[in-house]
Amino acid sequence: MNSQETPATQSAETSDRPAGTRSWLREHSELGVSVLLFAIGVLVLTDALTMEVDISQRGPIGPKTVPITVGVGLLLIALLLAVDVLRGGRGEAEGGEDIDLSEPSDWRTVLLLAGVFLGFAVLIGPLGFPVSGALLFWGAAFALGSRHYHRDPLIAAVLSLITYYVFDNLLGVPLPGGPLMGVL
Repeated sequence: MNSQETPATQSAETSDRPAGTRSWLREHSELGVSVLLFAIGVLVLTDALTMEVDISQRGPIGPKTVPITVGVGLLLIALLLAVDVLRGGRGEAEGGEDIDLSEPSDWRTVLLLAGVFLGFAVLIGPLGFPVSGALLFWGAAFALGSRHYHRDPLIAAVLSLITYYVFDNLLGVPLPGGPLMGVL
């Protein structure tokens, strides 16, 4: 301790260190995205390399090709992003959005949407996709502010039936039809 340093100045110096660390982390917060991309890339590569492949059905491009390519791409993007952030690159600010970042979150809308999704998950088994999907579409429109009480349920029903038909008949993805599909 120098003769000019007092315990008060020494404690002020030590309290600045965490603030400096926090400041550095705040300025380089995009590194979190890089770490997340890297972890997902490692997970994808690990999964792809441990995949068991039936050799008899092997063509010129095996089933491991796409996951390995995606995993390597994720690792490469994570590395390039980390280098860019450490060199001083920053993501563009939210200039294109029509939101005021100083306003608080709209928790009513968030909770209504969460309730709609939870209701859909509970009702899809007993009511089937066409009915529960219509309730999902209508409930989401209502939660997001639409108040057309005659038009919205009709649009939701048509959208739900089209979605059911496309997935069940055209794409071959079976969805629960529910009691109304026996009638239709």
